[in-house]
Amino acid sequence: MPPRKKRRPSAGDDTSAKKSRQDSIFRKHETSQIREEETFSSKRCLEWFYEYAGCDDVVGPEGMEKFCEDIGVEPENVVMLVLAWKLDAQSMGYFTRQEWLRGMGSLRCDSTERLRNSLDYLRSVLNDGTNFKLIYRYAFDFAREKDHRSLDLNTAKCMLGLLLGKTWPLFPVFNQFLEQSKYKVINKDQWCNVLEFSRTINLDLSNYDEDGAWPVLLDEFVEWYKERQMS
Repeated sequence: MPPRKKRRPSAGDDTSAKKSRQDSIFRKHETSQIREEETFSSKRCLEWFYEYAGCDDVVGPEGMEKFCEDIGVEPENVVMLVLAWKLDAQSMGYFTRQEWLRGMGSLRCDSTERLRNSLDYLRSVLNDGTNFKLIYRYAFDFAREKDHRSLDLNTAKCMLGLLLGKTWPLFPVFNQFLEQSKYKVINKDQWCNVLEFSRTINLDLSNYDEDGAWPVLLDEFVEWYKERQMS
C-alpha cells in the first residue's frame, strides 16, 4: 500500500489553530486575573480586624460577638475553637492584632467572605486525628484562667462536650459522673487522659486496666459506671 501523502493545512486549519492559541492565551490571562484578585492583602486584613477591634489592638467580647454574627457561626460552635487554634489565640474571647494577622494570613483570609468560604475547611481539620489531639490539648490552656493551672469543672464540662460530645458515646455518662463527683477542677493530666480513654477503651469498659497508669479520676468513673450497670 503506497504511503499516504501528508495533507497540506488549509486556510481554515490555520484559522482554527490561531483561534485555539488565542483562546489559550485568553484563558491564561483570565486565570492570572483571578489569581491576582485572590491574592491575600495584609492591609485589607488589618482593616477587617479594626472593624471588630475599634480603637483597640484586640478584638474583645463585643467585637467577637459581632464577628461571629458576620461569619454566621455561634460563639460556642467548635469551629470557633479551631479558628482560635489557627490564630494561636492565648485567651478565650479575645483575638489580638498579632494573632489575627498571623492566623488569618496562614488561612489566606482577609475578609468576612473569604473566612466564610473557609469554614468547611476548618471543620474538616477536626477529622484528622493528629490535628484533633493538638486542638484538644490547646483547648485546655485556651480555656483556663491564666493564673490557674487547672480548668474549673464547669468550663471543663463545656469544652469536653464541645470536643467529645458528638463522637464519644460515653460522654453523657461521663458528664453525669463529673456532676455528682467531688471534683471542682480538672488538671491537664486528667484532661489529656480523658481523650486517650475515649479513644482506646471499649464502651463496655471491658479492656480497662485498673492497674494501668490511668488517673484516679478515671478509676473512679469506671467504678461508678459499673456499679450503676449492676443496680
